[in-house]
Amino acid sequence: MLDLNSDAVELTGALVDVRSESGDERALADLVEAGLRELDHLTVYRDGAAVVARTALGRDRRIVVAGHLDTVPIVDNVPSRLEEGRLYGCGSTDMKAGVAVQLRLARLLTEPVHDLTLVFYDNEEVDASRNGLARLSRNRPEWLAGDFAILMEPTDGMIEGGCQGTMRVEVSASGKRAHSARSWMGENAIHKAGEILDRLRAYTPREPVVEGLQFHEGLNAVFVEGGVAGNVIPDECVVKVNYRFAPDLSVEAAEAHLREVFDGFEVTVVDAAAPARPGLEDPSAAAFVEAVGEGRARAKLGWTDVSLFSGLGVPAVNYGPGDPMLAHTRDEYAETAKIADAEARMLAWLRG
Repeated sequence: MLDLNSDAVELTGALVDVRSESGDERALADLVEAGLRELDHLTVYRDGAAVVARTALGRDRRIVVAGHLDTVPIVDNVPSRLEEGRLYGCGSTDMKAGVAVQLRLARLLTEPVHDLTLVFYDNEEVDASRNGLARLSRNRPEWLAGDFAILMEPTDGMIEGGCQGTMRVEVSASGKRAHSARSWMGENAIHKAGEILDRLRAYTPREPVVEGLQFHEGLNAVFVEGGVAGNVIPDECVVKVNYRFAPDLSVEAAEAHLREVFDGFEVTVVDAAAPARPGLEDPSAAAFVEAVGEGRARAKLGWTDVSLFSGLGVPAVNYGPGDPMLAHTRDEYAETAKIADAEARMLAWLRG
């Protein structure tokens, strides 16, 4: 049983100690659900390994605070340990420290100034088709309804607005097979793919300002596949490219841009996820930035589930106590002072 009377640091350690790799979150979801059901001011719902708790106080606005329960695979970094102001363990920064703050909000906010929805979901660290928040958005969108959402992703205590979109494409160069002893009889697709790499090397990423926040795009080759045998001139080479694009572009506009960049080559879209605009002009978002971020926010240079909230028409930001640079590392840790600070700032804001 999770002790929701523990402070956020102690709760983080307790959460880390429960194994919850992607696809194996049920035991932790059971503990979260049991703890929340002890709180009379919340109505609790369950969908698979996702748990949702909501107040119903009739407030004018509803705030959604969401966090994922899963972690990347454990690498001898469980159980947790506390050393010199750092809580070590798999998922400590990404994002069980944030989940611990959520649980403290659930325990302590019996009369928040806004109605509150707390979402704990599964399968964030794996393929988007398995994402628990996406499943809830399809099956139970009313559970996620709100005026403003906070995703407790690790941001090192900063507020990060919106997120970049991501697109993976395969750019193919075609040739003609031949025996390597008679290479002039063929056309080497790997050699042709050099032009694809030349275009990538010459590419200058955009750095647009969107709603006052500066984003920095990236266009990079991440895999190259080609070759048939040691004595065969290859007839195909595929360069797999990842494009991280700012939220002033739609998925369709991003695809059109890549087709222009790689004009003359076959371009196949493999995967894409929409970006999210910062939405910091929303009254609740502006108040959150002022109260919790001391008036400061920066762009999210990556993709997060704020995109899903944006798709539901809910402005959302990223905010959490963990350091994103430590996420998924063997020596992952969260600073105890930042966990406590995030708990205090969130409580103060939601108490008005």
